[in-house]
Amino acid sequence: MRLRLGLAVGLLLCPALGSQPARAQTFGPSLSLSTPATRQPGLLPLFQPERLPATSAPPKPGADVAYGAYQRGYYVTAFQEAMKRLDKNKSDVAAMTLVAEIYRDGSGVKKDPVEAARWYKLAADLGNSQAQFQLAAAALKGEGVPEDRKLAKSMLEKAAAQGHAGAFYNLGIMAIDADIQDFKTAASYFRKAAEGGNMDGAYSLAVLYREGRGVPQDIKEAARWLRMAADDHIAAAEVELGIMTFNGEGVPKDEAAAAKLFLRAAVRNNPVAMNRLARLFASGRGVSKNPVEAVKWHLLARAVGLQDEFLDGVLNNLSATERAEVEAAVKKFVSQ
Repeated sequence: MRLRLGLAVGLLLCPALGSQPARAQTFGPSLSLSTPATRQPGLLPLFQPERLPATSAPPKPGADVAYGAYQRGYYVTAFQEAMKRLDKNKSDVAAMTLVAEIYRDGSGVKKDPVEAARWYKLAADLGNSQAQFQLAAAALKGEGVPEDRKLAKSMLEKAAAQGHAGAFYNLGIMAIDADIQDFKTAASYFRKAAEGGNMDGAYSLAVLYREGRGVPQDIKEAARWLRMAADDHIAAAEVELGIMTFNGEGVPKDEAAAAKLFLRAAVRNNPVAMNRLARLFASGRGVSKNPVEAVKWHLLARAVGLQDEFLDGVLNNLSATERAEVEAAVKKFVSQ
């Protein structure tokens, strides 16, 4: 990608923590579409029976039997119920979109991107915003349809016109990733995405405020949008807000609060958060000094390529007993 924006590239938590800090999380445009970060699809059962158990009770009036079956993992039933609805109503866009998603994921049927795109297009042409969004995703990735950036943008604009937060976010990404980058337009889209519940949009808007691109540079405003994204557990936002909180930049300085933010992101496998947390444990800043915890997080971050000579030094100074404790702690973490 042509652009890499970093909120804290090369930023030291504190000189005392070592001379070789890891790079902080960076923001870069990606044309893989993002649905609103707050969307919770629900956990599906590991074992997915083909049909709903027989029941003598009729469905409640207005109940979406097809989608209810889909949510519970009864994909064949969901597909059959959706097709029954389409037999009765050729313009049932919700059923079309559900059939498309079943074909897209290969849930209960053979995976078929072409058939998925066909159903998405049928629903998109009838004005369904989710189908428009998913057809845009297919066009950007060339899945089931030829790769077509123009079609993708058109579909995103139609979905955004109906308030689709994910469409706003990805239009912002496209504005940045264009041959002529338009940060002002991107900022406007990210704001609308965030206001619609897409916290990737909130994080991206924070980046622009931090860098002063498309909006006036405003560290406090950046922190406000980061807080919104961090509260929704966007790991990159937790890392950046943690760095700002540690340094007292745009927010009151609070090393303990920074450590908590790093921990929240670290337990979800964010390597930058792991590295920052390791440095805090190594120095006793914001947390009690604990070389075993420091090296545990360091090794987890290093396993995905994030090197840190300072923390390598902490590792080299561990006793045999401490090394054994680290090994046990790492195994416990990865087995969870």
